[in-house]
Amino acid sequence: MAVLRDPPESQFAYVVGVARRARQLMIGGRPMVDNPRSRKTTRIAEEELLKGLLEYEAKELSGEPEDKDGKRKK
Repeated sequence: MAVLRDPPESQFAYVVGVARRARQLMIGGRPMVDNPRSRKTTRIAEEELLKGLLEYEAKELSGEPEDKDGKRKK
């Protein structure tokens, strides 16, 4: 797995990353941006992600589907 700072290309990964960070902010986490443009946690999390302040791990996919045991399907 690679640790990345750039916003994810996948919309799903983008939304999941913002949601996780917003949850952290809701339970008392401090914003990593000075003077956030909004007071909403989702907007602050999105701003942090777009500025490259959040790190996330991305799985490297081989492109071949796997079954539930992790074996490659034929």
